[in-house]
Amino acid sequence: MPGARGAALHALLRVEEGKGYSNLVLDGTLADFPGDRRDRALATALFYGVLERRITLDYILGLFSKIPVSGLSPAVREILRMGIYQIRYMTKIPPSAAVNESVKLAKSAGEKKAAGFVNAVLRNLLRDPGRVRLPEAGGSPLRRLSVAYSCPEELISLWEKSYGKSCAEKLLKSLLVRPDVFVRVNNTRLSEEQLLERLRGEGISAARVPWPDGALRLRQPGEIRGGACYRGGLLHVQDLSSQICCRLLDPQPGERIADVCAAPGGKTFTLAERMENRGAVFAFDRYPGRVGLIREGARRLGLSIVRAAVRDAAGPPEGLAGKFDRVLCDVPCSGLGVLRRKPEIRYNFLPAIDSLPDLQYRILCRSSGLVGEGGLLFYSTCTLNPGENERIAERFLRENRRFRPFPLRTCEMPGHAGDGPRGRLTLMPHVDGTDGFFIAAFQKGRS
Repeated sequence: MPGARGAALHALLRVEEGKGYSNLVLDGTLADFPGDRRDRALATALFYGVLERRITLDYILGLFSKIPVSGLSPAVREILRMGIYQIRYMTKIPPSAAVNESVKLAKSAGEKKAAGFVNAVLRNLLRDPGRVRLPEAGGSPLRRLSVAYSCPEELISLWEKSYGKSCAEKLLKSLLVRPDVFVRVNNTRLSEEQLLERLRGEGISAARVPWPDGALRLRQPGEIRGGACYRGGLLHVQDLSSQICCRLLDPQPGERIADVCAAPGGKTFTLAERMENRGAVFAFDRYPGRVGLIREGARRLGLSIVRAAVRDAAGPPEGLAGKFDRVLCDVPCSGLGVLRRKPEIRYNFLPAIDSLPDLQYRILCRSSGLVGEGGLLFYSTCTLNPGENERIAERFLRENRRFRPFPLRTCEMPGHAGDGPRGRLTLMPHVDGTDGFFIAAFQKGRS
């Protein structure tokens, strides 16, 4: 399957088969793709566009196909989704070209018998675009929102109950906006201004953000990981939400820090940089391969205080009890805060929100044993679900009397007037310009 559309189809089918997160699947596909930058950009736009709009695209497809969407072969279904996406949302591609390329793609993908069907469906859409309307306003409000924003009704209902209808719809709107890319300056090697100058030399436009320090927003990210600044260990890619979490944890030079669910290591690296590479950051993960990624990243960045090791965060302290000044538990979660980056999560989130809270709570309780007297324990997720966030924090405080809420120093954050009195903070994409993220902080009382 040659060309950008073939690459996008290959990646979409791998995601559909459950072969990995979208970002990793696309990176792997493009690594083997011979196309130029323009072709890679088209493949990326098609891939993410179809994932993000799947429910909307299937709704439109159902209006013009005599065969139910579920009855189509995976390849034909994805080809039609791609064709509809090009016609409806990619204004620089002529509609006739979208149809013709879709037919060619069906033939090259081994679906020659379906090529005529693909042609007929897409040309019917071109002939009668007025048939495409949202479900009637008098019907189910959830159904209408689901089609409009390509989000499952169950997730919309969860957000409406958790955050209110107004906030929920703003969250839905944010899903259709590509997220900013942020990097963290490796302050052990150079300043923000020096990195900005180096990036300009690579043709990459970046700008400081108001807070926290050391964070840059890339205006034209390009392929940042292939550049000299990245390869030279002058930066690492990290969303602003994670950088905020590390800033609030506020590690100090010379301290002992534990990051108990550390892979692939972004927060570990930021903590070590904030400590000016003095002290010790223990970065744990239960899988040896992921621990290897942390070690590799620390070497690239020149962070000698990072000590990566295999350890199950849900297991006992094993000689580490009370050894750390600050402990970070960025636990496995349903990922509902990163749907803009991994849009496929929204279509299969229910099993995660049912099964994860028990594990999350167990990790938090086990990790509390690592905290020394007077030390800090941070709990964080990249999800927007109170069952994985506030309820875990509330339960921990009820059942662990030696810990109390630790106020978060949010007064410097744009849009935040003062410290969080309950030691909790929820970051929202449409409010903070970050991924959706939750932070809770606790302090261990002295005996």
